[in-house]
Amino acid sequence: MEFACDFVYVPPPVGPKDSQQANLFKRSALLPPVSWVRPLGAPPPPPVAVKPGHSPPTKVSEQPDVGELQEAAGSGSRFYDNVVFELKSPKRSTPARKTALLPPHLRPSPSPGQPSPSDKFTYDDVGPRSSSDTDGAPDIREATWLDGNAPGQTAPSAPPLPPRPSFMKNMPEYVVLLPASSSTEKPLLCSPPPTPPPASTDNAGPLPGNPNVILVSLGKLLSEKVQHTQRKPTTCSQCGSVLGSTFDNQTNGCYFCEPPERSSVPSADLQHGLFVLSPAGNLPSASQPLLIFCIDISASMSITSQVSAGEQFIHKSRLEFVQEAVLLCVQKLSKQQLETPVGLITFNYEVTVHGYGDFPSRVLSGDDLMNSDNLKVAATVFPTPPPLSHTKHFLEKQVTELSAMGTTALGPAALVAVTMASRHPGSKVIICTDGKANTTLGNLEVEDSDARTLLSSTIFYQELGENAANQGVTVSVLSIEGTDCRLDELGRLADRTGGKVVIANPKMLQSEFEQIIENSTIATQCTVTLMLPKSMRMRGEKEAGHKVARKVGNVHLDKEITFQFVANEGEVAVSSPTSSSTVSVQLQLRYMQRNGWRMLRVFTVTRNVTHESLVALSSLSLPIIQLNSSQASASLAVRGRFLDARRENEQQMKLIERAIEHNRSAEDRETYKEWVITMEPIYNNIYNFTRTKSVVSDSQSLTDTGAALLYTMKQSNRKTIMIKNQQNLHFSPHWKQSKY
Repeated sequence: MEFACDFVYVPPPVGPKDSQQANLFKRSALLPPVSWVRPLGAPPPPPVAVKPGHSPPTKVSEQPDVGELQEAAGSGSRFYDNVVFELKSPKRSTPARKTALLPPHLRPSPSPGQPSPSDKFTYDDVGPRSSSDTDGAPDIREATWLDGNAPGQTAPSAPPLPPRPSFMKNMPEYVVLLPASSSTEKPLLCSPPPTPPPASTDNAGPLPGNPNVILVSLGKLLSEKVQHTQRKPTTCSQCGSVLGSTFDNQTNGCYFCEPPERSSVPSADLQHGLFVLSPAGNLPSASQPLLIFCIDISASMSITSQVSAGEQFIHKSRLEFVQEAVLLCVQKLSKQQLETPVGLITFNYEVTVHGYGDFPSRVLSGDDLMNSDNLKVAATVFPTPPPLSHTKHFLEKQVTELSAMGTTALGPAALVAVTMASRHPGSKVIICTDGKANTTLGNLEVEDSDARTLLSSTIFYQELGENAANQGVTVSVLSIEGTDCRLDELGRLADRTGGKVVIANPKMLQSEFEQIIENSTIATQCTVTLMLPKSMRMRGEKEAGHKVARKVGNVHLDKEITFQFVANEGEVAVSSPTSSSTVSVQLQLRYMQRNGWRMLRVFTVTRNVTHESLVALSSLSLPIIQLNSSQASASLAVRGRFLDARRENEQQMKLIERAIEHNRSAEDRETYKEWVITMEPIYNNIYNFTRTKSVVSDSQSLTDTGAALLYTMKQSNRKTIMIKNQQNLHFSPHWKQSKY
């Protein structure tokens, strides 16, 4: 079990201040308008109350004289920009203005008879005045300095300062005069430090996507050789969590099902454990998995294509390509896996189970192809093929003598093949076809005319896939390039069993067969359970609680699955974990080994919680995030939820871009570019891979190319996530370019 982030990231709680900043449009009605500007003019004076017995004030003429307007405009009023309004206003006496402490440029200018600015003035000049000075006009200096706001006067210059005391320095210590710049000035030894850019708050904000992703490498975990525990596991009766290995089989309540305020951290006794639930029963000791080729030999398989053979060109049918690929695989198996039982089933208007030696072939046709029970009985009665060392020559002869004719009874043939393989867990069925199933059982050729028949066919393939997965059978579907097989419906069978859905070039059939054969099954009937405390919940699952159980079925060596979880912010009674707390996660793997033993493997991991987005970005594993985004988006798209798939991928894409910008890794940037091209159909071209609107539901069904792409993406792992070259798809050049 691997985490995409070393911490459990929980977005910081939103406080009152943050909520006010987020809702700026909720401005208080008591505040002034945002566009309010202070007026330049003063408000009009209040009306003058007239006492009884007094005459009202003289009314100012509505239209003042032009001379009055010019005189008022020349006076340079300080208070009013509207001259007409100023003339109408009653005259009020202006108090004397104190100008002794004003700067020199704001003091009034001296009138004639006042001392000039050049006259030296000291404080010693101010003394008692003689009586002759007071008989005439008032003192000009006092009148000018105390009230210099008389009309027509200009501001005088400032009087000179008194002598500087001896203890004062000529220049303050904090003032340093720099020398005048010249061309011969020596450069500085080092340039001044650059001004740091303002700190960016983008990286400190909440993360756009979800970094809480768990990767479970099932193939690696189930193939490891680990010593199992002799004791029985102790489980919780409420939620089923495994608490340890003691003789007490059950407890009431645990860390995962109790409220956070009452639960305690899980015991460190069970960080990892492997338990035997039940030993092998009465399974036969020689339960060797089967390999069954289910080949289409309908009339459409006789269509030829031109190929080069040395210096000349020949025409080769689709069936001939399939025959050649099967014969080469049989030869390779006879050298490497000689004890593998190999069976052959062909179908056109009838289904033929080919025999060997003393066992003749069994042909099913007519009414037998319409009844599922009859087909299951026929498949159960037919004996299991012996190892390839005994049937190699019979098998090669039967493959060579195949001929193409008739319709396509694909549904009955798939049912017979799965039923035969179900007797041996770990078996494989490879279906190779070039057209739609067009017989009664599993008919896929009536999607535009009979909705009831199509719905029953959809249920048929879903139930067949469920039964195959429960019995440990893997089904893979290969279609010939340039044909229409309704892989969106037929692919459900392969997807549920962990098989492949491939559109193969006829020349590449052999390599596709070999890849399927080499990917062996290491465990069957696998169920993965993930448990979280109640303060967390699963995301993207059918069950949105703190516990999820996903049925995986067959497990191959390269099988990897991912999960997402988030803080349980919707529950009022359960608070989100704080930054100083921890979160424990338990993973339970229930599966059956090849020897028939049912096992339980348990992992319990504890992680610290953080609210800091920069801390989460520093420890983020981009390959795990990319794999989760691919699997989750493809899972939504195959169900017709294209907008949800695009939205899911866009959020994780923003998270990856944020991590690349923070970590500045060139390798991650190149990997990201390739991954963006791989995910292009989900972003931009998803409707190029859809058919017309389905008659079963309002959603659109996928074309064969789109189904093969999305099913492969859903089953991908970190090694096969770049699948664009395998599918040989040509994307639109109008796909939006990433900034990386």
